[in-house]
Amino acid sequence: MTKQEKENIAIVGAGPVGALLAVMLARKGYKIDLFESRPDSRAKALYQGKSINLALSDRGWLALKAIGLDEEIRRQAIPMTCRMIHALDGGLTRQPYGKDNQAIWSVSRAGINEQLITLAEQQAGVEVHFEHKLTGLDFNSGTCSFALSHQDAAREAAGASVDYTRELVFGADGTFSKVRRLAQELAGQRISYSMDYMPQTYIELTIPANSDGSFMMEKNALHIWPRKNFMLIALPNPDGSFTCTLFMDLQGEISFESLDEEHKVAVFFRQYFPDAVPLLTDPVATFMAKAPSPLCLVHIDPWVVNNKVALIGDAAHAMVPFYGQGMNCGFEDCRILSELVDKHEHDWPEILPAYQSARKENCDAIIELAKRNFVEMSDLAGDARFLLRKKIEAKFSEMYPELWIPLYSMVTFSPELPYAHALAIGEVQKEIMDEVMNSPDIEQNWQAESTYQLLYQLAQEKLTPNILAKALSNKEINTISDTREVKA
Repeated sequence: MTKQEKENIAIVGAGPVGALLAVMLARKGYKIDLFESRPDSRAKALYQGKSINLALSDRGWLALKAIGLDEEIRRQAIPMTCRMIHALDGGLTRQPYGKDNQAIWSVSRAGINEQLITLAEQQAGVEVHFEHKLTGLDFNSGTCSFALSHQDAAREAAGASVDYTRELVFGADGTFSKVRRLAQELAGQRISYSMDYMPQTYIELTIPANSDGSFMMEKNALHIWPRKNFMLIALPNPDGSFTCTLFMDLQGEISFESLDEEHKVAVFFRQYFPDAVPLLTDPVATFMAKAPSPLCLVHIDPWVVNNKVALIGDAAHAMVPFYGQGMNCGFEDCRILSELVDKHEHDWPEILPAYQSARKENCDAIIELAKRNFVEMSDLAGDARFLLRKKIEAKFSEMYPELWIPLYSMVTFSPELPYAHALAIGEVQKEIMDEVMNSPDIEQNWQAESTYQLLYQLAQEKLTPNILAKALSNKEINTISDTREVKA
């Protein structure tokens, strides 16, 4: 292959991450084959049993902006500027996500996927192959073997399977990635892998729109019913409905397995979600009819095999949804990879190791943060002392915005700051706030000048010289081409 020639690339998995990657690489002159095991979702509904809403935040928006799709998607998305906490007695507490109406956005999983696939099809050099199920992969030659659906097989002279050989292969095929499983089976490769199932599983419920199409609850909020070991959340849809997700242990005293009769389920909903019951569509019947879906954490190392095959998105780093960063992180993978292609002038033996180096530590960090955030959402979000802690942090951040950005804002609204550094800064912030919250009579003195003097002193001693300086000096780990000043 001459330097002027560009590799032909196969992308396995045409979900949002795979489709976005196809667009980005096609625009750099690569010929892309995008393979999907399922039928075209634009012709057949595919998303039953999976959450139909995703939370899109600044990291995701930055990647969409890079391909010019951000404004089109924003027109169909709903900004959620706060958490709306539903107490057991029906009381409501509003918790803003950030400052100046900063928001995360509720988007349709199917909608954003279909928009990206349509855009991919419009790119020169992209061919999308639906109903192609990966059955084999040669990690030396890049030959991918696919089983075809009956309909596609009838159109293929070769029969019910077909092989494609490409110079590069990306596995963008999700949490239960076939590309990853085949990599694990390679002889002679040192591949470390874990998939951990969380005790929590989930089902989807629905709050419909009012008869006039209006919302039954506050539209611009992510609604949470925190009940310590389980919770219900609700995200708004453009048609006025809410998609609700019940997260609960699969097994245990209060669990999906223990609630095995209709009367038990009815008592459960009346006891723990009394204000939601009148709004939900047939919650008891829906609960009984649905099998709970699992939540998984995926770690694998390396992500790149033979500088020929690489993992991206959930295939490399599946996480639980409690920080709303799964798709955002996958989109950031694509953006960073695209920037590395330019930086290393299409030299893939340089690009792929740099991609893994840039992303692995950061994705491990957001997996950990997402796991921890279940406790905050399901338990602490309704705790008075925790809310006071957040109130103190918010006030201090307003006083010293260049010294203190809350962890949630670093993760969600600071795409120029790597996840790993947000985690490191957050750990030091936690130590500082633990000390502040142990101050005598903090509940009565939280607005006192002495409280914020202590906070400032501790931040200067523990944060600025160490973690923060390191984070800022190493910001190129996550942002290859961005030269803007980072303030944290």
